[in-house]
Amino acid sequence: MTSPTKAEGSGPSVALDPELAATTEVVVPKKLEGRSPGQLMWQRFKRDRTGMVSAGVVIFFFVVSALAPVISKLYGKDPYTLYAQEPEYPFLLDDFAMPSGSFGGVSGDFWFGVQPQLGRDVFTMLLYAIRNSLYMALVLTTLCVVTGVLIGLVGGYFGGKVDYWLGRVTDFFLSFPNQLFFIAFMPVVTAMFVSPTDETPTYLRVVAIILVMWFLGWMSMARLVRGSVVSLREREFVEAAKVSGASRWRIVRKEILPNVVTPILVQATYTLPSSILNIAFLSFVGVGLVEPTPDWGRMFAIGAHIYEQDPAFLLFPGAALVIFILAFNLLGDSVRDAFDPKTGR
Repeated sequence: MTSPTKAEGSGPSVALDPELAATTEVVVPKKLEGRSPGQLMWQRFKRDRTGMVSAGVVIFFFVVSALAPVISKLYGKDPYTLYAQEPEYPFLLDDFAMPSGSFGGVSGDFWFGVQPQLGRDVFTMLLYAIRNSLYMALVLTTLCVVTGVLIGLVGGYFGGKVDYWLGRVTDFFLSFPNQLFFIAFMPVVTAMFVSPTDETPTYLRVVAIILVMWFLGWMSMARLVRGSVVSLREREFVEAAKVSGASRWRIVRKEILPNVVTPILVQATYTLPSSILNIAFLSFVGVGLVEPTPDWGRMFAIGAHIYEQDPAFLLFPGAALVIFILAFNLLGDSVRDAFDPKTGR
């Protein structure tokens, strides 16, 4: 008969049943792996269905805008051709220059209908309008974020007279009425480079729009970053970096800037859709992009004049703009909640 085995140890011997010992599995604890703040943020963001759907919609718009020339080629139309004058579409417009088909001329050849008066294809007009607006808004948002972050970091960290004068400059620019300034200043900017008798090139209009909106668009980011930096510059880890002999540039780059990434990113997600709306507003009032360049705002301006005769012309541009702005705003909320769970909805 086999005698019970005894467990070795510093204490009293404990008898173990050999059969029990043979069937007992030894559970080895799993090694715990640390996760970075970015990984934690991504884990929280993936659990937010609203954020994931919004991100998918936003990515879809960016992909469509990037592939607009490819889609247009496969579709067989472009946003510049006056198809009402083409012999293959003799009855595209009626005697009043309105789309002869139902619902704005929607058909197998023209998926979103045709433009009244001229007979352009609305689908490709919208594709290129989204493309132009997104590209301009991306450049504008980047400029506003970089400018605001630099001014906010410098003013918030150095304080004193530097902070005072940067704050007064920011207040000065905030005193301008944005929309009125846009309308009044756009013709001035273009007139500085082009004679009134000559037509302003499209690229110059684009540059002028970006410059004017950048001129009055960086202040909110600067104030946000400045407030965050002021609350961080007296913290223990910043003081420890100073004591260790770190330079000011290293402290700002390594200690302060990583701790203000969250508000910067969230503010940027609100700045981009706001920029798109402002760009559309300029074209709507006639000081932005002009014919024949496709533009979201000018499509609304055209639709506002013919909505009684052809209300369908506003449907697709309006739906696309509402969906994109709503998705981007919801994405901003989800990003904020992922970075800071305490603010979760």
